[in-house]
Amino acid sequence: MTTVLFYAFAILTVVAAAGVIAARSPIYSAMSLVGTFFCLAGIYVLLLAHTIAVLQVLVYAGAIMVLFLFVIMLLSLGDVVSPSKITIPRVIGGLSAAGLFVALVIATRPYNPANAPTPPSFGTLQSIGAQLYTQWLAPFEAVSLLLLVAMVGAVVVAKSRV
Repeated sequence: MTTVLFYAFAILTVVAAAGVIAARSPIYSAMSLVGTFFCLAGIYVLLLAHTIAVLQVLVYAGAIMVLFLFVIMLLSLGDVVSPSKITIPRVIGGLSAAGLFVALVIATRPYNPANAPTPPSFGTLQSIGAQLYTQWLAPFEAVSLLLLVAMVGAVVVAKSRV
């Protein structure tokens, strides 16, 4: 049953991610991204990483998507984006994305997570907090500063239009 659920969540994740790209409206694109986040949380639950699944829903599907929707509405991006011509940079970007996808499939193919031993403290809040606030403190603070600068930048850009 776990394998069936994994493939169902994987297919739904890919479909929702394709909806992010294919949607003409930024609002629909953001809602497809929320669906992608929830499907990823389901995959995390199947991997017995319940803490990461809860953080995925709370942080990404909750806080980050509220911020994205706030910026979309603040910048008045709710209108439908018209399709544009196929240009060389778009073709190069599409081919690069396809190449990266093929490389990802090739790189992950021989790996079998069923054979990998997991420590008993895997995914617990204690182990995550210990690593986050000891080994990864500087990158954690750098990301928080980067998010703050991005929020201020979005408000400054939107303020000039109002």
